[in-house]
Amino acid sequence: MIHLFEQYLLTNDMSNNTIKSYLLNVKGYMKWFEESKGIEFKKLHRENVKDYISYLKTVKKNSSTSINAKISALIKFNDYLVEKNVQTEQAINKKDMLKIQKQYASLATVGLGDVEKFRQLVLESGSKRNYAIVSLLAYCGLRISECLNIGMNEFNLTSRELIVSEGKGKKQRNVNIGSKARTALQSWIKEREEKGIKGEYLFVSNRGTKLDRTVINKLFKYYSGIVGKDVAPHDLRHFFCSHALENDMSVHEVANQAGHSNIHTTLLYTNPTREKMLAKMDRL
Repeated sequence: MIHLFEQYLLTNDMSNNTIKSYLLNVKGYMKWFEESKGIEFKKLHRENVKDYISYLKTVKKNSSTSINAKISALIKFNDYLVEKNVQTEQAINKKDMLKIQKQYASLATVGLGDVEKFRQLVLESGSKRNYAIVSLLAYCGLRISECLNIGMNEFNLTSRELIVSEGKGKKQRNVNIGSKARTALQSWIKEREEKGIKGEYLFVSNRGTKLDRTVINKLFKYYSGIVGKDVAPHDLRHFFCSHALENDMSVHEVANQAGHSNIHTTLLYTNPTREKMLAKMDRL
């Protein structure tokens, strides 16, 4: 059943990460169902789904955001089961989503000093490739998946732009390349040429194979330990959005650069960071 559901998702023009998330969350529900009910899963029942949500809240202590991600997956799974005539009733819908208090603090958790220290450590490691990746995330606002999917024919350093062709929902947008990112990219491309590294993607191994996301996660974990602060790829993207707004880019300009489909996501970055809010509270 899971394999057929995966095929269904692939025909719905979803990003690879969304598909992986849906499959993981549906498998999690089926595992819970079969372990708690002692029978094989056949279809969704609203009573079971409500029990599962309660289990996630009280036993697993999942956050509302995490639970909503699981609910989204089950809604899509329910749609699939109805379409395939496995069941007729809608056992779960968007009204089951948990209410989440509106975020006030900016999503950015790292500042300019943290980012520049992190970049410098990567630069001094001698890896032009890794330095270029970190620079693109921090100063162009890319998602890590977008960064690793850049093809060799999808950027132009003269016009200082690149095409992001596999963001959320597989949208396509033009991204401007700032001077810091361009300098880092020029160094990496020069090294690629000198070493004779081939490959259709911009960021590849010495053998020309596309970089795996786990390689980047290990890189960030290693340098986070040295910096003394957890820094993940998405933290650099958050930094870009906040830093760009602080330096006079408009909300719409940042939304276009970052690929936000909803302007309200970008507006979150206009709010002060939690650290700045606490500093103001301390002055009262």
